[in-house]
Amino acid sequence: MTTATNAPTVASATTATSVGAAPSAAGRRSVRITLRTLQVVLALFFGLASGVPKLIAHPTAVEAFEKLGWGDPGMYTIGALEVLGGIALLVPVLSSVGATAFIGLMIGAFIVSVTALGGENAATPLILILPLAWIAWARRGQTTELFRLLLRRGE
Repeated sequence: MTTATNAPTVASATTATSVGAAPSAAGRRSVRITLRTLQVVLALFFGLASGVPKLIAHPTAVEAFEKLGWGDPGMYTIGALEVLGGIALLVPVLSSVGATAFIGLMIGAFIVSVTALGGENAATPLILILPLAWIAWARRGQTTELFRLLLRRGE
């Protein structure tokens, strides 16, 4: 009778341990692939779909920045930041820093959208902050590596 009572307890302890165990190699690989895919998609979005039209002075970009009163300097600056940030998302050692910088840019875009554009498209920057925050957090170890490289260069 004692063994029958102990058997479920042992099984329960084993199940509890395996549930709290580290993710499998396949699970980690799947997360890495998803994260990298997200980085590429956001890099293409920011670099090509958003940044390049500003740098080539596409009429819609010109109109938007004229409406804001920022003109060409503001348009080219934001466009350059978006293209450079898109590139940073693709460079492993820069990806966390690039994502963090984009979070700042998206906070600014949200504020401008609400205050100067009447809230038009205000949700877009807020939505983009979520995957950018995941990238910044998941790649935070690369920021440490970047600082290590920069400190080594400064010596």
